[in-house]
Amino acid sequence: MSLRKASRLDENDLVDGEWIDADDRTDVIHPYDGAVVGSVPMVDAAQVEAAIDAADRAAAASTLSAHERYELLMATARRLEDDAEDVARIMTSEQGKPLSESRGEVDRAVQVLRLSAEEAKRLFGEYVPMDAQKGFDRSHCFTQREPLGVVAAITPFNFPLNLMAHKVGPALAAGNAVVGKPATNTPLSSIALFERLDAAAAEVGAPDGLVNLVTGSGSTVGDAILAHEAVEAISFTGSTAVGKYLAENSGITELTLELGGNDPTIVWEDTDLERAAERVVGGACANAGQVCNSVERVLVHEPIAEAFTAALSEAAASLSVGDPFEDGTDVAAMVDDEQFETVVDLFEATVEAGATVEYGGSYGGDLGERVFEPTVLSDVTPEMPAAAAETFGPLVPVITVSDFDEAIAEANNTEYGLEAGLFTQDIDRAKRAADEIDAGGVNVNTVSGFRTDHMPYGGFKDSGVGKEGIKYAVEHFSREKLVGFHQGFTA
Repeated sequence: MSLRKASRLDENDLVDGEWIDADDRTDVIHPYDGAVVGSVPMVDAAQVEAAIDAADRAAAASTLSAHERYELLMATARRLEDDAEDVARIMTSEQGKPLSESRGEVDRAVQVLRLSAEEAKRLFGEYVPMDAQKGFDRSHCFTQREPLGVVAAITPFNFPLNLMAHKVGPALAAGNAVVGKPATNTPLSSIALFERLDAAAAEVGAPDGLVNLVTGSGSTVGDAILAHEAVEAISFTGSTAVGKYLAENSGITELTLELGGNDPTIVWEDTDLERAAERVVGGACANAGQVCNSVERVLVHEPIAEAFTAALSEAAASLSVGDPFEDGTDVAAMVDDEQFETVVDLFEATVEAGATVEYGGSYGGDLGERVFEPTVLSDVTPEMPAAAAETFGPLVPVITVSDFDEAIAEANNTEYGLEAGLFTQDIDRAKRAADEIDAGGVNVNTVSGFRTDHMPYGGFKDSGVGKEGIKYAVEHFSREKLVGFHQGFTA
């Protein structure tokens, strides 16, 4: 049994410096074999309000300097790094991704906290010369950045530690208090993070309530956050439908919305097909395809389609599928039955519509609960379900295009606009893609799934608003004030 390597964790929530329970609790399930790995509270609206009230008081009371905020985040990073293996095992037990991927995510989260710590010391303003306008030769003005107050951080299941770090780190760096809300099916990684944040906050003398965490249903917690006047910013990563609901009901609250994607990667004949195929399959199948900027559509120039599809199949066949706790596993289980069944339905509907399975196509059964093997599909047309929808699974649909005009048009043939990739050695073709693809990021000679933790990350259209990436998130979580000095009066 996979969970012989993990321990059950029955955890509580953090509100105003205390770890609290609720009247109701929910189990956390290991996706690979269905075992119960822990449980967490299902808070009610009053408990969410208490967490926000505590954060509001802490934001008003906090006198932490930039250096103290730096120390808080650095101390959290040290604690997380010291316990990296334990936290990685917690993540695999609740989310189902291979242990190697969980270890990588913990390492990234440590880096995010350290980058956030450094950014706490870089909240610079600027001098604004007043003599540019006639009549203000003796005036002097400058800007300074101030925290907003309370930031709500709402995260999904697919990167349960790093995405919370991406929100909490910059929010604290800017001087805010935070209320975190992780996905109900993967809360344990976030609790592990907040345990270390809580200890670090006490170490630097932060007021109780500076960091809070609540677990529960998205509607209960989300509606309570929307209703509370003290919440000045909401950072949400998740579905486009929920993001639109938040946008419609948040008033003038500062919003960062990282939503869905149907990301294309274009492959042209002037690239190394085998190396490109390895990148594409990796970009489509990492975390069992449950990544918002995963490769969702592969747009291949028609003359090389057959050869490239064969290379994709070979790359997919090289991946090991199975128990996420076993060394060498590349693709494991999807997070829950709903996600698994959605991918199965998309796959079957696409094959029924005429797509050809070049490699893979098996799921469940001997592979394991909620496991879908990497699957390469050819003869895919843009309207087929696996191409038109965000699959969030390890499907690699290949669409052939006759020329680069068609490739650009097809790349933009979606309501999403998160990321795009292009493999080519032609600088003019690359520049054209950069200029014409309507997405928040265009990556040349790699896949749409490229992301570093300090770069600006966020999409266009239905993929969201705002940018993550530490420096850019800090800007969202702070406000700019102008301070003016003018000629005084004497008595």
